[in-house]
Amino acid sequence: MNIDIATLFPEMLENYLSESVVGRARAKNIFTVKCHNIRDYTEDKHRRVDDTPYSERQGMLMQCQPIYNCYKAVTDGKPKPHVIYMSPQGKTLTQKRAKELSRLDSIFILCGHYEGVDDRIIDKIVDEEISIGDYVLTGGELPALVLVDCVVRMLEGTLSQTDCYEDESHYSGFLEYPQYTRPEVWDGRQVPTVLLSGNHAKIAEWRREQAVISTYRKRPELLEKCPLSEKDLAIIHKFADNEEK
Repeated sequence: MNIDIATLFPEMLENYLSESVVGRARAKNIFTVKCHNIRDYTEDKHRRVDDTPYSERQGMLMQCQPIYNCYKAVTDGKPKPHVIYMSPQGKTLTQKRAKELSRLDSIFILCGHYEGVDDRIIDKIVDEEISIGDYVLTGGELPALVLVDCVVRMLEGTLSQTDCYEDESHYSGFLEYPQYTRPEVWDGRQVPTVLLSGNHAKIAEWRREQAVISTYRKRPELLEKCPLSEKDLAIIHKFADNEEK
């Protein structure tokens, strides 16, 4: 996969993209990523990329031309990438959507700033707007990093095994089951006995039960979209009855 990011702050992105799991995947050429400074493509001698909006609203709006120049320079002579604008007006990023994006060959991410971007550039080049939550940040850089991290960790070879992400929260629709490490007893609290048993079938059963319970307790609205079996429903009813007692 190839990822291009158009931004006013490439250094901010580069620091993160060179570290940890994402950085190692990048070093192994599992994916490529380049950060492009939109200011380098402005036609203004002062390198301005913004102007006041045609309204009484305060703030500055990013102009179309520098963004379009950047996009054309990056994509010239190449197959068209899937263009994503990180925006609080977009659809909320989900694990399912990240998995779908991980199957693409090329992504171009546009990071807005100030009050956002001139809407005409969205109409011109953007295929999809994505939000990371119902709140507003000062720019699209942090959301872009969230998107890249979420997508890259599902690329083959990034993690040692696919179950590193397949067992995680949201991948199957449920939240992840509780996890424990050494010591076996900490602060008087012991690791669940089943995890010490070596019985893989029992452990798998316990994990499913705990995933269902965790989802019911913390994010019950997710259960509306989860594939619940009769056994899952029985687990929920039993837990709910115990909670009421």
